[in-house]
Amino acid sequence: MKKIILIIAVLLLNLLRVHAQNVKIEGHIKDKKSEIPYVTVSLLGQKVQTDSRGYYSLYIKSGVSFTFHVNAVGYQTFSQNILSVKNDTTINVGLEALSNTLDDVVISTSRKPEDIKNVTSSVSIVNKKKLEKEIAINPDLSAILANQVPGFAPTAQTGNNVGQNLRGRPMLVMIDGVSQSSPLRNAEVDLRSIDPSVLERIEVVKGATAIYGNGAAGGLVNYITMVPDTAARFAGKTQINLNGSLVKVKNSEGARINQMFYGKLGKFDYVVSGMYEQTGEYKDAKGDVVGPNYSLGETDSYNAFAKFGYMPSKNQRIQLTYNTYSSLQNSNFTLVNGNLATGQKATGVLGKPLGIPTGVNYNHNLNLSYKIDSTFLHSSLNVDAYYETRKDVFYVSLGRFDGGDGQSLAKNDKKGARLFLETPVLNLDFLKAKIAYGADFMKDKTAQPLVDGRVWVPTMDMTNVAPFAQADFNILSKLVFKTGLRYENVNIAVDDYRTLRTTGANNATITPSFDVTGGDLKYSTYLFNAGLRYNQFNVFSPFISFSQGFSVMDIGLALRDAKVNSIDKINTDAVKVNNYEAGFESRIAGLTFSASGYISTSKLGIEVVYDPATGLFNTARSPEKIYGFELAADYRLLDELGLSASYSYTEGKRDIDKNGKFNDPGDLYLNGRRISAPKVTASVTYSPLKVLDLTLNYTGINSRNRFEKNVNGVYNGNEGAVKAYHLFSFAGIYQVKKNTKLSLGIDNIFNQDYFPARAQWFMQPGFYSKGRGTSVNFGISVSY
Repeated sequence: MKKIILIIAVLLLNLLRVHAQNVKIEGHIKDKKSEIPYVTVSLLGQKVQTDSRGYYSLYIKSGVSFTFHVNAVGYQTFSQNILSVKNDTTINVGLEALSNTLDDVVISTSRKPEDIKNVTSSVSIVNKKKLEKEIAINPDLSAILANQVPGFAPTAQTGNNVGQNLRGRPMLVMIDGVSQSSPLRNAEVDLRSIDPSVLERIEVVKGATAIYGNGAAGGLVNYITMVPDTAARFAGKTQINLNGSLVKVKNSEGARINQMFYGKLGKFDYVVSGMYEQTGEYKDAKGDVVGPNYSLGETDSYNAFAKFGYMPSKNQRIQLTYNTYSSLQNSNFTLVNGNLATGQKATGVLGKPLGIPTGVNYNHNLNLSYKIDSTFLHSSLNVDAYYETRKDVFYVSLGRFDGGDGQSLAKNDKKGARLFLETPVLNLDFLKAKIAYGADFMKDKTAQPLVDGRVWVPTMDMTNVAPFAQADFNILSKLVFKTGLRYENVNIAVDDYRTLRTTGANNATITPSFDVTGGDLKYSTYLFNAGLRYNQFNVFSPFISFSQGFSVMDIGLALRDAKVNSIDKINTDAVKVNNYEAGFESRIAGLTFSASGYISTSKLGIEVVYDPATGLFNTARSPEKIYGFELAADYRLLDELGLSASYSYTEGKRDIDKNGKFNDPGDLYLNGRRISAPKVTASVTYSPLKVLDLTLNYTGINSRNRFEKNVNGVYNGNEGAVKAYHLFSFAGIYQVKKNTKLSLGIDNIFNQDYFPARAQWFMQPGFYSKGRGTSVNFGISVSY
């Protein structure tokens, strides 16, 4: 017993001696207004997190020197050298807020990260924080883009994005620069290609662009996937959401789960993610089931994503990315058509729908890239190879084919490689210049058969080779001038095929079935761009640009409706667009304001026009002119209170008599499929606490009425008048603990009873559905 007491006494004396040699460091981390919770404080190999009140404490040996580090997202990193601390010490730190760095860098305009202030065209970026808020309300990317991007047409709230274009022209949708679109048969489903949970941000470049070429006549949408944001070897995040209707809850309940792991292991880094979502019935403002044609109700979606990176040296990176996405509607309802004349909405009744489930059957993307920041002549090099394949299933057309029903699907396979280099050529105090150059190669096979195997659109095999060069000049660090040239060479091979007999009422033949001789369609053209921006003053930073875009027409649409026996007799000429734009940005204290105006012309357009005699949509080829403007403002009224708003206006006409004028009596406005009604957005963000973020959004679609009703007293397809409607949504995110967040999203807060814009202008009984009523989305996420 004495020995035990002696041992304990010795241990206690040693503990007291050791403790006497340690000192306590404590304090609060704040900004200008209040304490900052869950901040990382590190020194001498120790790391601690501040609590919800911004308080931290730790012990170090007395008398040692150390460097005190504080890191917090959204703030400048703080570091201070401390020579010696011999007594308990309080160190309070005030951090300086950072501007949103994600909004200051853009990749899509030049294929390499550059300051957005050096971009000579209009660009919108939906950053990670905006994505998080939008996902809390509704994870549908077509809705997110419509809410966040001026000039982007309103969402149709369906599984496709028919009519949801950019400034009146088709856009190129990409994932990390890899095309998800197919201009050969524009199925208009490309916006739903990936789940937003794996995105770092979305970059939208507006207007024609010569940098990316084929398919980007109206601009581009580039989904930038995430990379690990931690130095930890292993980290993760689990998120669960429950959603449903607040108008009529029964059978509307849905759920979503997302699991992600990421980290860094020496020179390796990784992100692995999986998502599964099942939605319930979509209900309109009256509690009735939204018409099931392409509805996002009763839809099963999944997304699997993996990105692996390896850095053999500081200036090199090898990266492999794979993503697969599927979203199929498994509805328990059959369609009840709406009545266009009386305004009766389309809805559904219980019953098994015809055909197989509609939506994205699969979309696989595989991309291997290598980049080096400095090689010969201090050039940077980026080369990658990719493969993308997808299948999209459409609804059943009753009685359309040979007097019977038919369901089509679009199949698209792409493979290609891209080479991009950038070389500095001048690095003087008053003038800096660099040249970017490279080439794109792509093979694209597209077809649209019927599910039963009948050929509706034959396989089109496109080979696209496009070398390009772009020069950038920066004069006195204030004047930016860019100019470039791209050469598009396209060859499309089509085998001989036989058209399907299409039928109308009483099995009457609209187009007969006959043999069509195939062949090669060849296109080649040069695309030029030039832009100028002046950055001398923050209060007024103007830009002006000219760019040309190129896109082959929707050849599949022309081939399936062929009325001649050889493809060389079909007008399949490509579309070349000239885009002129001028604008400016102003930054005054907490206010950022931007404005731009644009004119877009093409000697040959692609207008899908409805023929009431046959009930079919045909392609019209006339010169086109599109014009419009956009305004956007963001104001930080207080540190905890922010306001933003935007207004978009687009209009366009066709030169029917092809005399170079667009105001003759016979000239026509472009229909609703191309030109959206004016759009207004606004939001208020309020953070009364550092752990609480509240956002109220508004989206208003104004009216557009450019066409007359037909002899039956209704508008022709694509020409319906759009009546205004106004939608409000709410997102609240509360950080319960440093690793736990709760989110609450409410869409259509005031239960607006309305037809979405597409339902109004499309004027098709099966798509004349009301918009979704008030819905709720509750989520919890845990990071570790």
